[in-house]
Amino acid sequence: MPILSLAALACQIVGAIFIFAAALGLIRFSDPFQRMHAATKAGTVGAIFTVLGAILSLQTVGATIVGLFVIAFLILTVPIAGHLLGRAIYVSGGDMQGLAGPDALDGVLPRQSQPLENRSGTEHHDA
Repeated sequence: MPILSLAALACQIVGAIFIFAAALGLIRFSDPFQRMHAATKAGTVGAIFTVLGAILSLQTVGATIVGLFVIAFLILTVPIAGHLLGRAIYVSGGDMQGLAGPDALDGVLPRQSQPLENRSGTEHHDA
């Protein structure tokens, strides 16, 4: 089945491109929110395409079931993990250089005045 083999190869190439874009975003973006966005969005899409490529290349029932469970797990967990990571970055005072507008969470969530790496080790803050 050469068509399935070509589709598998195409999915794996697309997945590798997205994973490369996620890695590049982690290196190039300036603040933690942008880095988190690159890792969660592009990384997830890249992983899903890579798993789809593996499903198509293996062409077994077992690989298909496991692959679909992996894809479902990624879709269900990565957005929640990204949200929690973004919330932790915000609350801990993470840098927001890339913010294009007003801070929509100002007054909604408590926020440290400066990032953790800029605070002295003697201060104690309650969350």
